[in-house]
Amino acid sequence: MSSRHYIDEKILELAKSALNKKAAYGQDIDLSQFEEAEEKDQISELSKLPEEIQKTILNAGIEVSEESRSGSFLQLDHSVVYRRLQQRYQGQLEILDINEALEKYPEVREKYFWKAVKPDRDKYTAFSATHPAHGYFIRVFKGQKVEKPIQACLLLQENARIQNVHNIVILEEGAEVQIINGCATAPKVKEGLHIGISEFYLEKGSRLTFTMVHNWAEDFYVRPRGVTVVEDDAVFVSNYVLLKPVKSIQSFPIAVLKGKNSVASFNSLLYGLKDSEIDMGSHIILEGENSSGQAISRAIVKDSAKIYSRGILEARQNRSKAHLDCRGILLSSNGMMYAVPELLSDGAPQSHLSHEAAIGPIAEEEVEYLMSRGLSKDEAISLITQGFMDVKILGLPKQLENYIQELILQTQEENM
Repeated sequence: MSSRHYIDEKILELAKSALNKKAAYGQDIDLSQFEEAEEKDQISELSKLPEEIQKTILNAGIEVSEESRSGSFLQLDHSVVYRRLQQRYQGQLEILDINEALEKYPEVREKYFWKAVKPDRDKYTAFSATHPAHGYFIRVFKGQKVEKPIQACLLLQENARIQNVHNIVILEEGAEVQIINGCATAPKVKEGLHIGISEFYLEKGSRLTFTMVHNWAEDFYVRPRGVTVVEDDAVFVSNYVLLKPVKSIQSFPIAVLKGKNSVASFNSLLYGLKDSEIDMGSHIILEGENSSGQAISRAIVKDSAKIYSRGILEARQNRSKAHLDCRGILLSSNGMMYAVPELLSDGAPQSHLSHEAAIGPIAEEEVEYLMSRGLSKDEAISLITQGFMDVKILGLPKQLENYIQELILQTQEENM
């Protein structure tokens, strides 16, 4: 089923006007070097996946047994091959292929599809709007507080392909849920491109904790484009974890705090390894009375990696506040980190915006102190970086927090 059938002419016209429009940030990519993927057959359960694929998605935060998940969604290349909602959560939420939702619910096309993300933002949104896409549609019904997380996995199984994804998440009034979104490539994949459009809508009093774990191939390109609209008393928490090398990723999600007392929090843990080019950031727009936001970034640069850490706090409402905190450790003379905080008060002279940023090496006295306590130099550096990459800033459930901490330890053992 192609999403192309649901693109109205106005959206299509906007997208076509931007097919050659370079993105504001990140290196430009020649999209013609990648092929569109073929359809794949559905599977009956995640345990039917090949063992190497199961291991891959596990490293992206996906639980094959599904025991501690309320529902699951899996897209291989261009095809949605698996989705499941645990029986006890029937009536609390729904998980569909985005194309099923567009066909089933006219209001999705009218109110949500390409309404938050603009199709003419750049060449990547334009490509997505003018080509068939799959992705998930998740809706949590009014007043439902879902105890166990939903997990969604977007996996590239074939080499040199484009994965075109469009996701929509709607939390109705008073709803609460956690979503774990794992993105990864199969071991045989060396290169490719992921374009991911995400439009999230949080109605009054709802709360969404969205945790994304990326595990890409070393020559892979990633271009997510996301906007979240947050209404009165709603809370959006976005966590991003990147622990593996990637050729180039450029992501700058936006949270629009439209409602009174609305809140947004962006947290990221980044390892820049080998020759990765990582251009990450967030943009919080404070429009609602007493709206507030924060963006916290922790990054480690090793080898010849480059990390650009951006953040914009934009106040359009006097009674609003936000804070930006960016910190980085350089472990290599060949690496580079560039912190770019921006504060903008637009007609809101009484808003409170602040930022702090710090980049540098590990303090030698800290290493020497730990070595005096019997640790080797490598062990001392590892312990310091563990403390720096503090998973607790993400505010995750204990089980997921422990799991990501294990991934961080594994990354350090492989690369430090």
